Amino acid sequence: MAVVAWGRFFARAWLCRRAWQGCSRQYRAAFCAELKQPLAIEKVDHRPVCPHEVRVNVHFCGVNFADILVCRGQYQEKPHLPFTPGMEFSGIVLETGTDVSTVKEGDRVIGVCGFNGMAEECITDQKSLWKIPEGVALREAAVLPISYGTAVLALEHRARTQPGETVLVTAAAGATGLAMIDVATNVLQAKVIAAAGNEQKCKLAMQRGAQSSVNYSQGSLKEAVRKLVGSGGVNVVIDTVGGDVFLEALRSLAWEGRIVVVGFAGGTIASVPANVLLLKSISATGMSWGQYKNKNFSLFSSILSSVLRYCQQGRIQPYIGAEFKLEEVNDAFLHVIQRKSTGKVLLSLK
Repeated sequence: MAVVAWGRFFARAWLCRRAWQGCSRQYRAAFCAELKQPLAIEKVDHRPVCPHEVRVNVHFCGVNFADILVCRGQYQEKPHLPFTPGMEFSGIVLETGTDVSTVKEGDRVIGVCGFNGMAEECITDQKSLWKIPEGVALREAAVLPISYGTAVLALEHRARTQPGETVLVTAAAGATGLAMIDVATNVLQAKVIAAAGNEQKCKLAMQRGAQSSVNYSQGSLKEAVRKLVGSGGVNVVIDTVGGDVFLEALRSLAWEGRIVVVGFAGGTIASVPANVLLLKSISATGMSWGQYKNKNFSLFSSILSSVLRYCQQGRIQPYIGAEFKLEEVNDAFLHVIQRKSTGKVLLSLK
């Protein structure tokens, strides 16, 4: 029904003005005015920046499944209507508040803003921005904050992945999955088994660095992994699917293996069988990327800085699967909802 609803109304657009004293110039933004309905493209009047804020000319904004959940009212954070979705972006600083010291006008930046990214301009706190180093394009930089931030946090901080270990990545052809493959293979020197739902996605995962792949739509994931690595199992699992895929992946772990739960793209949250943890001394952990910004900002910030450095050094290669214009935002959402997407989906604001 969600696909039908988005498809039926995606062409609708409303034009509105938001009154801000003394402001006349406007910019376009995608607005969610009603949950579970298509987004509208509206014109918004500028507002002054506060002392700690920065105005950014947005060039690219990532499209994440979480954005869709927010617009359905199914995400843990529920902004007041109307709101502009968009949790990550890249762009160029236009203006800074009087207390801003971290960036200046003209700097190229990535931002993690929670919301408001799907707009031609975004005002955000200076702590939500990181400078893009020379040699990294704005387009590629927009892929980094969530997908690669999640990958580094899950693999390095939570799973403590070591060189030479074997990592099983589920939903391996998605934006986060491909980032996991990239980081595990090219930064951590681990071996990756990519698990995906069809042969085309498995092939892409192999092209992006996985040593082997498993199509879990064709049978038991556990048995397929066993054929690849034997009865010993894999050292690390990064799961973004949940449900039966999670349970099969859990049972594919080696002695003292580690599984990190990153999401539930399959829609089902599995119960963890504690006996499996006990028998193999397995560690099962969770990871909520966005929470680290509030709970452990120093780690959050250092990981984003590391990701930018890895990209500058050429150690990682972000993969963009599709790109849409701002006025095509509902098409972009449909692309993700219908599971057509591989790699990162971006909105281009220029």
